[in-house]
Amino acid sequence: MNPEYAAYCQTDPDFYDAPHSGGGSTGGPELFGPAREGAPDGWEAESRGDWLSFTPPGVRLPAQGWKIHVSAGLDNAESVLRRVLAVCVTHRLPMKFVPGPRLLHLRNAKYADRAGSGKFITVYPHSEEQFPAIVEELTELLAGEPGPYVLSDLRCGDGPVYVRYGAFARRFCIDTDGRTVPAVADPEGTLVPDLRGPSFRVPSWVTVPAFLEPHVAARSASAGVMPYTVEGALHFSNGGGVYLARDNRSGDRVVLKEGRPHAGLAADGADAVARLERERAALEQLAGLPCVPALLDSFDIDGHRFLALEHIEGTTLSTVLARRYPLARSEVTEAELAEHAAWARHMYGLVENAVHAVHDRGLVISDLHMANVIVSDDDSRVVLLDFEAASQADERQRQIVANPSFVAPADRRGVDIDRYALACLRIALLTPLTMLFAIDRVKARHLVRQITRTFPVTEEELAPALAEILRNPDGAPVTGPRPAARNTAADTAGPRGAVADDWDVPEPADWPRSRDSIAQAILASRTPERDDRCFPGDIAQFASPVGGQSFGYGAAGVLYALQQTGAPVCPQSLEWLLDRVKDPASGTPIGFYDGLAGIAWTLNRLGRTEEALATARLIARQPLDGRSADLHSGHAGIALALGDLARAATGAEAAELAEAADRCTELAVRALHSTTPIRRTGLLHGAAGLALLFLRRHESTGDPAYLDLAATALRQDLARCRTGPEDALLVLDGKRTLPYLGGGSAGLALVLDDYLAHRHDPGMHDARLRIEPGLRSSFYIQPGLFRGAAGLVLLLARTPFGDPAERQRVILRHSRLLALHAVPYAGGLAFPGEQMLRRSMDLATGTAGCLLALGSAFGDEPAALPFLPPLTRPTDRPQPGAETQ
Repeated sequence: MNPEYAAYCQTDPDFYDAPHSGGGSTGGPELFGPAREGAPDGWEAESRGDWLSFTPPGVRLPAQGWKIHVSAGLDNAESVLRRVLAVCVTHRLPMKFVPGPRLLHLRNAKYADRAGSGKFITVYPHSEEQFPAIVEELTELLAGEPGPYVLSDLRCGDGPVYVRYGAFARRFCIDTDGRTVPAVADPEGTLVPDLRGPSFRVPSWVTVPAFLEPHVAARSASAGVMPYTVEGALHFSNGGGVYLARDNRSGDRVVLKEGRPHAGLAADGADAVARLERERAALEQLAGLPCVPALLDSFDIDGHRFLALEHIEGTTLSTVLARRYPLARSEVTEAELAEHAAWARHMYGLVENAVHAVHDRGLVISDLHMANVIVSDDDSRVVLLDFEAASQADERQRQIVANPSFVAPADRRGVDIDRYALACLRIALLTPLTMLFAIDRVKARHLVRQITRTFPVTEEELAPALAEILRNPDGAPVTGPRPAARNTAADTAGPRGAVADDWDVPEPADWPRSRDSIAQAILASRTPERDDRCFPGDIAQFASPVGGQSFGYGAAGVLYALQQTGAPVCPQSLEWLLDRVKDPASGTPIGFYDGLAGIAWTLNRLGRTEEALATARLIARQPLDGRSADLHSGHAGIALALGDLARAATGAEAAELAEAADRCTELAVRALHSTTPIRRTGLLHGAAGLALLFLRRHESTGDPAYLDLAATALRQDLARCRTGPEDALLVLDGKRTLPYLGGGSAGLALVLDDYLAHRHDPGMHDARLRIEPGLRSSFYIQPGLFRGAAGLVLLLARTPFGDPAERQRVILRHSRLLALHAVPYAGGLAFPGEQMLRRSMDLATGTAGCLLALGSAFGDEPAALPFLPPLTRPTDRPQPGAETQ
């Protein structure tokens, strides 16, 4: 689970949205006084993301240097802001700040970015000569004021003033993982990453000013020595760490939990120290229960609270389920399904008994989920972890911290919070999709029906859990309409769905009815009045100036999917895209899936060639060196797009675009042969994307050397694969093995199919066969095109490998899985995005990508990804209602 997504769930119950895009009750008034009152007379004010900047006229800052950060708590933020603003006005210093309590709360929440946490105000000194005096003035002015520690910075004094060397201007470069990141220039003028991790570091060429040396010494000094030796970190959050340690006195292994003051805020504003104090009190109240760890010690070091807990041998329930889940395999027997159903009953019974034991002691856990349950190796015992959110049952408090798959409705209080989590657990042990209940609890009915069709479990057995999930405060079941359309114009809005028990939407395989239903949902979601996005999608929409326009995450990809599948392309949305691509902002990416190259290519496909070529010329005139080599953001994708666009141009314009495409191809070749290997793997970010470029180059030039390059690139990615369940060849990504289209083995298979169409290669053919089992599992956790089941549908619809009838059977099974993922919108068929916490309409993660995949399998003219046209068409297409087991 990526905790970053939680902040984007605060604004809208249906879609991911930037925290600064809307209101919310967390933290009180919407804006701090200086934000309401506006910039000082003559100064300029500008909002960018969740920052508001005030800039005096005529001040020109260097591109980089020493900057000052000031932190604050929710209770003293207004006072701190007014005092810092007064200093900035006196010295005419540009500044930016988080404008309201709600956004400051999110910035300091438990799962906020640790590198950015605590940064409330940023002050930009005019020069390094002015820097010491401003630091000293602010340090004296704010001495003793509380605020969270800014982990990326050096603290000055005992207050909330911190400093670091970094970028002032918006400049970007590519880091070692191929990602576009903020940059500073080294002494030679080369842009290098502006490191912003959770520790204080300065670039190698920068000398720390002498006046900061005492503060560096103070940072290094130890405020205390604990009687434990840390052996490793188990988990980090913005509130602190969880560590495996050894008691120096007894030699026993323990678990240390750390709480940072003023950081890791819960919904009620409690910081990590306060939450650890709650856990200490809860464990004392629960002492002696075999289902909770023993509290061994509690101590403070430099304001950080620590608990030492009994180390429990075993594995988290979430990990056990992932390892044993039978539907993760391509074929499963009735006996295996029955065995899992029995195991799920047993596990649920153990957890239910443990929860009841806690309730009998008068406590509510309030954060029960599978990662907080330890299972013994013989499955005979469970132990409940993490009582930071615990409360007294008779106080009937609301939930303040929750796992997204088990978060209770807002009306639940006290033990009802745990009862809801138990109901989710009963279902999740059989079908782990309960995170969808955060979008629509009625989805629970669909999951229960599918469970009873798959496992030997009756609806009566699951009825109590279903009733608990669907219960309203008055005890009546949840009913009511699906969410209303966002745009009520007659040309875009479809009818609202209003069926509580069953959604009146077609099955994904029921083409073209499903296409029309998906298009209805997509068009109903439009927000043409917004500048940042037209169709709601992934949080990547908010990561760059063209995120909401881009092919992967914005309007370009949505319009392409509609056109490819024969659905109506909304003219108003096309005009929206054209209006915003005319004058790209500074820092705009030029890659295919995240930037201008994909937008230009799409505009040409949609018949707006003149505007497409104008955008392509902007790309060709950008510096092309220093970028990643990949298909998603770098040279491979840019080369493919500009090569296509060059063929749509004439004369000097065509030559300019072709030359830029050639240059990007040369840079991709250089990256492939570099002594520094491409760090990531797969179609979007790995060498497979380069192989795709080389294959298309071979086809356009006839040069066999490009086939050799494609083989080299594919072998590089295949070398990073490992054998998984059923001997499937899967991409190794850290500790995970991935079968998906974007960064997994399915993406390799997609390009291998094209390579093997050109060259007989037994080794590659064998690798392609070994990938096949990973494409045919009965369950994938997400529906999306690049990290879910939809991408596997697209691959299986395109590939010539395997028996056609078997492919069609698996395609239909995957499409039924997509129906299980579906969360309809405005009467149409829609799908959740990455992390499954909100709907998404984009191509990379959401509904448009599912539409494209279904169009590849069921459309009369198969839909296709860019640069991956159909290979061969099976004689018999999958038909709705065919056997899927």
